Amino acid sequence: MRLNLNIFLSGMLLISALHVNAQQASYWLTKSDRSVLFAKQQGSLVFNKQESVKPTIIVNDKETFQSIDGFGFALTGGSAQHLLKMSAKARTALLKELFATNKNDIGISYIRLTIGASDLNEKVFSYNDLPEGETDLEQDKFELGPDRVDVIPIMKEILAINPNIKIMSSPWSPPLWMKTTYDARGGMLKPEFYEAYAKYFVRYIKDMKTEGIPIDAVTIQNEPLHPGNNPSLLMVAPDQAIFIKNNLGPAFKKAGLATKIIIYDHNADRPDYPITVLNDPEARKYIDGSAFHLYGGKIEALTDVHEAHPDKNIYFTEQMVIEGAEDDKINIISPVKRLIIGASRNWSKTVLEWNLTSNSENKPFTDRGGCSMCQGAVTIDGDHVKRNVAYYSVAHAAKFVRPGSVRIASNEPKDLSNVAFKTPDGKNVLIVANSAADSQAFSISFNGKLLNCTIGKGDVATYIW
Repeated sequence: MRLNLNIFLSGMLLISALHVNAQQASYWLTKSDRSVLFAKQQGSLVFNKQESVKPTIIVNDKETFQSIDGFGFALTGGSAQHLLKMSAKARTALLKELFATNKNDIGISYIRLTIGASDLNEKVFSYNDLPEGETDLEQDKFELGPDRVDVIPIMKEILAINPNIKIMSSPWSPPLWMKTTYDARGGMLKPEFYEAYAKYFVRYIKDMKTEGIPIDAVTIQNEPLHPGNNPSLLMVAPDQAIFIKNNLGPAFKKAGLATKIIIYDHNADRPDYPITVLNDPEARKYIDGSAFHLYGGKIEALTDVHEAHPDKNIYFTEQMVIEGAEDDKINIISPVKRLIIGASRNWSKTVLEWNLTSNSENKPFTDRGGCSMCQGAVTIDGDHVKRNVAYYSVAHAAKFVRPGSVRIASNEPKDLSNVAFKTPDGKNVLIVANSAADSQAFSISFNGKLLNCTIGKGDVATYIW
């Protein structure tokens, strides 16, 4: 009897040890019917040597791709104004929720600023506005003025919460006196002002650094093939190459700036643009990579550019994501499948959506071309905050795929779009979007073991182990 008892106890200890050593996974879920909105699910899933439930997502951490800089949003002047109108207590709570990395926060890790005004400002401005006919070649009159009222104070609060956040900045237009037409919309940069404009970039980066705001990267021009926005500029690929190789690159080098130079910053329908610029050997030596939006073209174009110049980085820097005020469902799979998964699977180091905040009227925006339908990740009216689809789509990645993570291989079964990462602390993250007409049972295979899961129609889940 004593022998049988010992055998029984040994068996129980072995089972207990196996259970403790079994790899467990947690997961966060957003359901399309809004019954669950980015919430951690109770209990843990366990990887076992069990029969696979078809289809199977096979995650392979031995095959790696690009490293990740972060996920986030643009912070426009309008966004900053909405935040500043909140009470200090409510604003601090919201900024911590957005940018901190604690249990209940989503941990935005990348932000995009505008150099001067964008179309989501109340009015158009640059940092060197002069009457028509006047010039300032040395940027003696350069002044961050308007940004000191809204963007800079908010950025300082964000940096106090997350001092490691990376910041990219993009211009919508140079000062009007540098353009072929003295108009915020359209026109081109006059060649005689290329050098002055390079000094404008240098002043911006240095003056922001003085404010305690380090600019990690700049793009040359937001949407250089869309001169109808307000403000905007037409800058064709050959001109962008000339500006970089003759003016901006040498100016950065002379000033000792480590800020990255990123080209294009427009839709995926024109991969020939960044490839043309990168084909110029004198320009490419100053260029870190290319940036994309997805208002046109296919996300796979990012891979085309990567394959043409595999030593240069890829960034996804803008996409408006909106939902109706009365929607009883949340179309979470659309931005997650197209952007979070799509851009990441096509070599992008970032996924940024447009933009951080709006009010219920989507104001402010400029006249003669500003965006009247651009909804923020959060809608702010006073201290009332509504979290929109952009918030939840970025949260599914930003909270878990921290900067320094590396994309790892995973196959894509039909209707189960996904992307996988290895984080700096050794965790694995898998983001899955179900675009099938019904819920799906499926397995996650990792290192010879299986995790059996079910995901509802139109739902998105992030699995962590």
